[in-house]
Amino acid sequence: MLNAMTSSFVARLRAQDEAAWFELWETFGPVLRSQLMKWGKGRIGPETVRDLSQETMAALSDSIDRYDPSKGARFSTWLLAIAKHVLGDEMDRRMAQKRGGSGAGSSSKAIGRNVSLDESWMLDGAARSGPGPDAEYELAVFRAKVHAALRITEKSSELVDFEVYRMRVLEGRPGKDVADAMGMSEPTVSRRLAKVRDLLRASLAQVVATYSFTEEELQEAARNGLNLAPNKEGDSLFDEAVGEIFRHGKDAGGRRPE
Repeated sequence: MLNAMTSSFVARLRAQDEAAWFELWETFGPVLRSQLMKWGKGRIGPETVRDLSQETMAALSDSIDRYDPSKGARFSTWLLAIAKHVLGDEMDRRMAQKRGGSGAGSSSKAIGRNVSLDESWMLDGAARSGPGPDAEYELAVFRAKVHAALRITEKSSELVDFEVYRMRVLEGRPGKDVADAMGMSEPTVSRRLAKVRDLLRASLAQVVATYSFTEEELQEAARNGLNLAPNKEGDSLFDEAVGEIFRHGKDAGGRRPE
């Protein structure tokens, strides 16, 4: 069974909710593009990568009702399998063009519309044949979720509060420097940090719940040092982990909050 937030988000996708599609694309589009570029090894350009990542999202929407989380596959694993299939279609089309075959006149934008999802792609790593996602990819997916939570938090925070959090946590500047730059006391900096931290914990819990198809994914934040329960003793560790992920920036396939 999918959790309630995931089920609601899937329902929005199936209803062609443009806002839901934008959320999905904004969160995972950069990760897909990075992975497709890696697989393409210079054989496909940025425009084709953009088309193929969009087709991966389209194939996801077309098949999402057939996903069975009880088979053990994470959302990120399933998304990767679809992307591989879409890229394989593109490579086949190019080979057909070289041979003058029937695929010569097709467009990359048509690739993936009729993706047939083999249920074996839903199996966990122990049962599924072929290479699975590597640790770098899984970390990029998790970082994309953190970046999504940061964007949500920035929109819901007061401007000054988030600027304090940005300087102190995301940029890693000392508290005294932040206080001097913002014209406030260090205790005020701490209070504003706490407000944004609480909002970020709630946002991250929301994002993780929305995009987690398995229990393993639900526990991913804690494994990466992000304790979502309010805990004064762990606040500094939480901020440190968030700052590290943010500063990793585009190397993770994510996009920094604007």
